[in-house]
Amino acid sequence: MVREEFKFSFEVFNSITELNTENTLLLKEAIKATEHAYAPYSRFRVAAVARLATGETVRGTNQENASYPAGICAERVLLSAISSSYPGIAIDTIAISYHNETSDSSHPISPCGICRQSLQEYEHRQNAPIRLILGGKKGKVYIIPQSSLLMPLAFTGDELK
Repeated sequence: MVREEFKFSFEVFNSITELNTENTLLLKEAIKATEHAYAPYSRFRVAAVARLATGETVRGTNQENASYPAGICAERVLLSAISSSYPGIAIDTIAISYHNETSDSSHPISPCGICRQSLQEYEHRQNAPIRLILGGKKGKVYIIPQSSLLMPLAFTGDELK
């Protein structure tokens, strides 16, 4: 038997005020974009804002449905919008924020499993890392150097060959 271990490092900031200007602006845009989420059932509004290699930003928000499985997460809305409207343009960084209408939204949240899989595949597709900035409306902020670190031992297209 061989024991293997997976570890990764990420940066933790005490608040948005410790970020550089570029990252602050992107996270603030994500925080503001939570207002556009459609979350009447969970009351958990999520927004993902990407900075593309061109410097442009694109937003995505979660979109719920009375038939819960029919909803879509902010991260996948964002990836769909980018691949449809900006084909071939790489994503540099994605800031993800949320507003939980039943709490203070004071800590970072991480993408769900299906979004991690989607981010990992998009990162592989563009052949470049996608940085993640994770933060709530206040509190700590995490910067993860590449989204695929959140999905160790990922199922990839290579398995289908």
